Amino acid sequence: MSSIMPLIKNETIKMMKKKRFYVVILVLIVLVPIFVYAQMKIAQNNREKFNSDWRLAVRQAITDNQNSLQSARVPEEWKKYRIVFIQQMKYYLEHDVNPQEPGGVGFTRQFMDNAATLFIPLLIMAIASDIVSSERSSGTIKMLLTRPVRRWKVLLSKLIALLMFVSLIVVSAFIVSYLISGLVFGYKGFNIPVFTGFKLNGSDVDLSGVHAVPQWAYILMQCGLIWFMSITVAILAFMVSVLVRSTAASIVIMMASLIAGTILTNMASAWTSAKYLFMVNLDLTNYLAGTPAPIEGMTLGFSLTVLAVWAAVSLIISFTVFTKQDILN
Repeated sequence: MSSIMPLIKNETIKMMKKKRFYVVILVLIVLVPIFVYAQMKIAQNNREKFNSDWRLAVRQAITDNQNSLQSARVPEEWKKYRIVFIQQMKYYLEHDVNPQEPGGVGFTRQFMDNAATLFIPLLIMAIASDIVSSERSSGTIKMLLTRPVRRWKVLLSKLIALLMFVSLIVVSAFIVSYLISGLVFGYKGFNIPVFTGFKLNGSDVDLSGVHAVPQWAYILMQCGLIWFMSITVAILAFMVSVLVRSTAASIVIMMASLIAGTILTNMASAWTSAKYLFMVNLDLTNYLAGTPAPIEGMTLGFSLTVLAVWAAVSLIISFTVFTKQDILN
């Protein structure tokens, strides 16, 4: 272990010198205020429209979604999301809990939910996609491999450094979102109840498993799932970086995969085999919120297993190729 610590330190220094992590933080600092402003305008419009009565706003949302269920223009696969949403809103009304309670904590929870499938993976891709390919294209990998260190240790040090920065990105996304949104909405709200456990059975919503958890506990579970998803994306990008010499090609491959996943999630309800693709299983936080799975048969356990298998296979491929390939030429 002592022989790999200097390698991890060296990889961490190189990551910091690339300044990619600083760029990620800068992107968060620039974009989060835009999202906060948009949310603030929505809250202001709702207060003006419904005289600050959140119950009226929720009832209007229920009515709008019920009307959309009667429309032939709304695809059938989209209607299941609205069925669950309607029941969720009714449940909040019955228990006198405002689902849109203004606050930095609530904004952060919603932001992390929306950022989980594409925004955060793209930030991770920015530091993961060229961690090996950039050194091969620049030739610095030759100098590294001439040292009396086993190749697998070299690659493992890169992987550990990458996973450290991935964890920092997830934590930074939460902290930046909470700190900035708290300036506008306040920093309270950790103990506000959030209802989870909604399940769709056919055209009915099963409420038997619904229970309330404090918002801090919900966010803790949410961030844990986002971290697991982020680690999987990072490992996949890590594999692509090992297999592809070109940094540009590595970035394009991962970006195309993530965008394709967003499209497939909305279109693949009839293609059941698509549920085994990693990009269709990235939105793990939807299971907490009670949002129906994009493909029938998908559960939280199923998605975690699929992502774990993809990550394990990617690691095997990465270490096998890196230790056996003639990288020095």
